[in-house]
Amino acid sequence: MDVNFELYKVFYVVANNKSISKGAEELLISQPAVTQSIRMLEGQLGVTLFVRTKKGVLLTDEGEELYKYVKEGMNYFINGHNKVTSLKQLNAGVLKIGASTSVTEHFLMPYLNKFHELYPNVEIKIVNLLTDVLLKELRNGNVDIVIGSNSMNSDKDLEFNVICDISDIFVSSKKLKLSVDELFNEKIIIQTAPSISRNAFNEFIKEKGIKFNPYMEVVSHRLVTELTRAGMGVGVVTKEYVSEYLENNKLFPVDVDLKLPIRQLGYTLLKNSVPSYRVKAFIDLLKNKNTR
Repeated sequence: MDVNFELYKVFYVVANNKSISKGAEELLISQPAVTQSIRMLEGQLGVTLFVRTKKGVLLTDEGEELYKYVKEGMNYFINGHNKVTSLKQLNAGVLKIGASTSVTEHFLMPYLNKFHELYPNVEIKIVNLLTDVLLKELRNGNVDIVIGSNSMNSDKDLEFNVICDISDIFVSSKKLKLSVDELFNEKIIIQTAPSISRNAFNEFIKEKGIKFNPYMEVVSHRLVTELTRAGMGVGVVTKEYVSEYLENNKLFPVDVDLKLPIRQLGYTLLKNSVPSYRVKAFIDLLKNKNTR
């Protein structure tokens, strides 16, 4: 059915104002144009919608019945307009971020705090899962953006964008200078597979032909850090995540002639997707190094 919604808008405004002249003023069109629109709608429906009086116009019984439905429809349109405008202005909505616990705790917190400070009415939902699961959640629309390392850039339907470089290092609770052989005879504490950092570490030592049997495997970067601080072994950690400990001599980098490869930390989106205003605002913060 071919429905001219503009005619119903004119009808709605005139009915609200009970006046063709006032309706014309609100619509910013001429009175003859309003009258013509009303007549066209009446012609399409085959009924009379208004009767003229000395004080303006009144709805007929048929007009009253139509007005109930048009009013409800206009309220939906107005509410929809206001909702979309509110989302655009970041006064509502939910930002769904996927990231590992380590990335959330050691990297994202300043950005989350700043985003909440700027847009307090936007709800932030953090999903902490394994990277492979997070990417499935991204594809399924359950998260808007995934924050992690560049190993996530292998799928053609995904787009990885670099934020910064990060590097893994060996640390200890005391100063140590070791050969590579001596290092791997130490009690090494590391995150369990299949974390991104652990996978990168495994690939690196495999390329180097190094045999590796970890002393302790734990689920989080923080546990690696704290167990190493307690003197229980040599930890494999991300340097940028423990910078405060290194600066305060609570941890010490192991002096060894073996540098683990630099990785890139960034955000992943679905390729060819159009990010929401909430996601765009968060990405802008990620690109702003002054946020941290």
